[in-house]
Formats: sequence, structure tokens, C-alpha cells
Amino acid sequence: MLRLVSCIAVDHSWPHLIFATVICLLGSLLTVRLFSRVRRTQGLQKFNWLFLSGFVGGATIWTTHFIAMLGFRAPALSGYEPDLTLLSLFIGIASTMIGFTVASMRSRDALVEAGGAIVGLGVAAMHYVGIAGYRVAGDIQWNSAYVICSLIAAAAFGAFVTSRVARPTTRFSPVAAALPLILAIVSTHFLGMAGMTIVPDATVSVPREILSVGVMTSLVGAVMIIILLLGASTYIIDMQSTEAAVARYRHLSLHDPLTNLANRSALNEHLATATKNTHNIGWNVAVLCFDLDRFKEINDVHGHAAGDAVLRAIGERLAKVMQKGQFAARVGGDEFVVVMRDHAGRSEARNVAQRLLDEIERPVDWNGQSLSVGSSIGISSFPDRARTIDDLLSQADVAMYRAKTTAGSSICFYDPSMDEAARERNALAIEMREGLKKGEFELFYQQQNDTVTREVLGFEVLLRWKHPTRGHISPAEFIPIAEKTGFIMELGEWVLRSACVEAASWPNPLNIAVNVAAQQLADSRLPQVVHQILVETGLAAARLELEITESGIIADHGHALNAIRRLKALGVKVAMDDYGTGYSSLSTLQSFPFDKIKIDRAFVDGVVTNKQSAAIVRSTLILAQSLDIPVLAEGVEREEHVDFLRREGCMQVQGFLFGRPMPRVDIEAFVNPDGAGVVKGSTVAVKTDAAA
Repeated sequence: MLRLVSCIAVDHSWPHLIFATVICLLGSLLTVRLFSRVRRTQGLQKFNWLFLSGFVGGATIWTTHFIAMLGFRAPALSGYEPDLTLLSLFIGIASTMIGFTVASMRSRDALVEAGGAIVGLGVAAMHYVGIAGYRVAGDIQWNSAYVICSLIAAAAFGAFVTSRVARPTTRFSPVAAALPLILAIVSTHFLGMAGMTIVPDATVSVPREILSVGVMTSLVGAVMIIILLLGASTYIIDMQSTEAAVARYRHLSLHDPLTNLANRSALNEHLATATKNTHNIGWNVAVLCFDLDRFKEINDVHGHAAGDAVLRAIGERLAKVMQKGQFAARVGGDEFVVVMRDHAGRSEARNVAQRLLDEIERPVDWNGQSLSVGSSIGISSFPDRARTIDDLLSQADVAMYRAKTTAGSSICFYDPSMDEAARERNALAIEMREGLKKGEFELFYQQQNDTVTREVLGFEVLLRWKHPTRGHISPAEFIPIAEKTGFIMELGEWVLRSACVEAASWPNPLNIAVNVAAQQLADSRLPQVVHQILVETGLAAARLELEITESGIIADHGHALNAIRRLKALGVKVAMDDYGTGYSSLSTLQSFPFDKIKIDRAFVDGVVTNKQSAAIVRSTLILAQSLDIPVLAEGVEREEHVDFLRREGCMQVQGFLFGRPMPRVDIEAFVNPDGAGVVKGSTVAVKTDAAA
């Protein structure tokens, strides 16, 4: 240890050490940054990043070593042999490239650390080859203990570098990985130099053709300039491309691909900002909610292409008539919302609503035909009527449906008397609890298929309610009520237990996927409940897939991440459902260990006819492939959808093309191909959200 301290404090020039440290720090940070890009790219782009990270890393290792060597106080005349000096540079660069290549081949096995160890041993090889090119008027003797320690330190710190990049524990892990790289370089140099003893010998001559310290300084300075230039240009390219990608992704995630209006996520962001400012500035906020009358008939008679043309035309008209303080969004199939900030009162809101109606009712020309739609507009305001964003939207929605039922009026302002609908919802909530006890709920199955073989891989089962007097009640009607009343917790657990019981009885062990509501994910008991159900039903954990949406994790990322990790520890798979409908999708994929991504049907429906939808689906598939996450596309209804998805590398789909949701008796051929007895009861992969 004393020898090591003496080597650092006495045998080296401090100005040279400080200079070498700065180069090592900057070069290591840049190297780790470049290597992290390697792991997020594919093909030729990956090769380019591998070359840059290997070259910058190897040059950093070599430059740090030789700047420190220039400051080494040799007891006799010394210099450097050109061939071995250049060979050491080549070894540093080549070993770094090879190590990073090996480490980037896999993401979850020992190849990651093996690649890092290659980088570390390359540091040691570069050091000792460089020392072999060091010529001094004396005899060089080695302490094998220091040499062995330098090799071990180099390999260990090198393995830690790639491990931190490939398996980050925090968002700072990729940057923190520069520290073990610095330690690998520094420990190898000083342990190696501490193990070297020079015994001066006047009979040993230093050849004239060796490089002098002055020439060596110029050479190292030139390499340093190359590193800085490469680093600066790479940083600029990286920064610009990243900013452009983020801006593009944000635009796509906050805008409807068909109409290019804002989507529901953007609307929520806008309303949150607008309603917050009302308290500070005294603004009022009005929301105008409307959908298109006769739109379904256009779709049924002329096809979806005509319907898309109408939606695009309406979107363009809304964008043109929006004035300062006004905001338009498409929030559903034919549903739109306009927000007015700082409106003067009812008269102004009515004028805007009438202007919207005039634009909507103008015919749309499509393929030589004139297509006409109408609308009814409901209006509510904040804070004089509503107290929350949810109330604001729901009140405007209630007013819109009142406008549809009021003769001679297409514009309606919310009034508390309209809350009769709320009483209806409360009655339905009570009947829902009784219906669960009486066995009125049942589960229907929808196939999930392979895009190449078309074989059934598993099922998503949709929850259905057959009311004794009202008949079949849509999930879009009862699920929001269950979520609002908290009954979704009891209903969701029933669904999960029933699905596992049913699936465990199948001779054909197909996978099942159960949707988890946001309230269920927020419950800390969820992993324990899932474990108990698996034990009681005997269903293999690997056959169960739990689907969550971004709304289930956005409120508390920390709790959601902990819950997902506990679920995965049970062997259960976790999938992100409705991917692409929220802005946080990109950061969520980086933070959460998902086993599958499910692309929302809204994007799949337009992949053939709409460039933006195709771009979103294509970019999602590329991103998922780089993260080694399988993708399933929902809403596949046409062969063109399957062809597009198969070409782009999506291997799993579900949709009406392969079959509508069916009761248990109709999937017997899939779950019991040998014809064993049919097991009656509940079902499988269950979706308990309104989209079901």
C-alpha cells in the first residue's frame, strides 16, 4: 500500500495527473453516454454508435495512460518506441469495441458483464503493451502481486460499467457507470506502475529512434483534440436527434392522428392549466361537448373511409375557427370538446357554439358525394357550475344528451335538474352489487392470435352483464360507475378469481390476460391477492398476464413500480394496455419492466389509410424491439391490418377478423381440443374497463 501511495504522490508529476484526470473524467462520461445509445438502437445505427463508443473509450484509456506516463519521474533516460506505442492505442480501441459489442448482444444474461470484463482487460493489455514500448536506461523489474491485482481490478470494474448501463437501478445509473470506468483506468495504471521497479543501468542504451517526451506530448495532444472534436460533434448530433424525436413523439402522443386535433391527454393537460389559473387570474372556463349526428349512418352506408373523410374535414374546420383562448380536441370516435378560457358569459358561449354548428353542418364532399352531419352541443362552466375537471366534462356531456332530446334546440347549458341521470347511475350501482351476488355477470372470450401461423395464443375475455329487466348492459355504461363507486375492487377480484378457476381447468394451457383497474393497482394488497388466487386455483403463474393502463400508474409511479415488481416476482406477466394514448408512454416504458405492449385499437384502425397512425404503430414496434418487449395489436378487423403488422414485426394480434368475443361454450374447440367435458363457470383473461 505504501508503494502504491508513493507511486501516486512521488513518482508522478501532479500537473500531469490532474490533466490526465480531466481527460479520463470527460472521456469516460462520453464513452458511457455513447454506449447507452448502442443498447437503444439496431442495425447500421447500432454499428455506428459501437464504433464511436469504442473509439472514444479506447482513445480515452490510451490518452489518460500516456499523459500520466509523461508525468512519470523515471530514474534514468527514457522514451517510447513508436510501433508498440501505436499498437497499445489499437489494443485500447479494439478491445473496447469488442467488449461493448459483446455486452450489447444480450440484456439479461452474463454476456453483459463478460463484455465489460473484456473492456477492463483491454485497459490492462493496453497498459502493459504501452509499458513494453517504454524504453529506459535501466532494467525493469515486476512485482507479480501488483500485476495480478491490476488485472483483477480492471476486469471487475469493467464488468461493473456495462452492468450499470444494461441494468440501471436509477435514472442516473447510465451516468454513474462512468465512475467504474474511471476506476478501471486509474487502478490499472497505478497498480501496474507500483508493481514496476526501474534499476538504472548505464550499460543500457536508449535507441535514437524512440519518440521523445516532446513528440509524445504533441501526439497525445493531437489525440486529445480528436476526442474533444468527436465528443462535441457526437453530443450535438445526439442532442438534436433526441430533441427532434421527443418533440415528434410528444406531438404524436398529444394529437389525434386522423384529425390532427388535440387528443384526450392534451385536453386534460389544457384543462388542468386553465382551471388552475382561474383561481389566480379570475378566469372562467367553459367546455362545449358535442358529437356528430348521422355519423354512424355514413360509416354503415359509405364505409369507414367516408367516415374518416368527414372527421378530417370537421377537424380542419374546428382548427380554423378557433380563436385566442379557445382549444379544440377530439376525445372519441365522433366526440369533440372545445374549451373557452375567460369567456364573458352565456351569450359568448352560445355564439361560439352556433359558429361550431354552422361549420359542422356544412356538407363534406367525398368521391363526388355530399355527406352531411349535424350535432348537438352541451355547455358547462367552471367554477360557477363545476368544481372539478371531471364534473366539468360530465356536466357538459349531460347537457349534450339533453340537447339531443330537446326539440328545436341543438345547444343546451347544464342545469342541476339534469342530475336525474346521476340518480339513474346510482340506482345502477346498487343493482350491480346485487347482480354480482345473483350471478348476472358472465365472461366472453376473444382470441389472441399469431400473425404468421394464425394459431390461438390465448384469450382476452370481456365482462358482460345480463340484467334481468334491462337486458344486456354495455361495459361502457357499468364499468365507469363501478370505478366511481369503488365497486371495481370487488368486481375486479371476482373476475380475476373466476378467470383463474376456469383457465386452470383447460386441457389446453392457453394464456389468459386480466385487466387491472387503476384502483386495484393502487391497492397494496394486490400482489398478495393475486398470489392467493393462484395458489387456490392451481393456475400456473406464467399463464396469467395482468394488463394495466397508464392511468393506473401515473398517480403514484413509486407505488405502481413496487407493485409490478412484486407481481413479476410471482412469475406473473405484466402488460401495458392501450399503449400510445398517453404522453407518459415513453418514460413509462423506460421505468417499468413490462412483458408486453398492447397497441390501442384507435391507431391500428388507421394504419392502412392514415400516415400518422402508421407512424405511431411503426415507431412503437421499433421501440419495443429495441427493448425486447413483445407487442400485441388490438382492433384488427381487416386483412390489410394483419399484413401491415406482420411486415412491421408485430407477432400478436386480436380483433374481429379472428372472431368476436364468445361465451365459454363456443371456445371449447380451443381450450379442450380432445373433446373432454366442458367446464361450466367463469372465464379467463378479463377486461374490466369501459373499452371492453
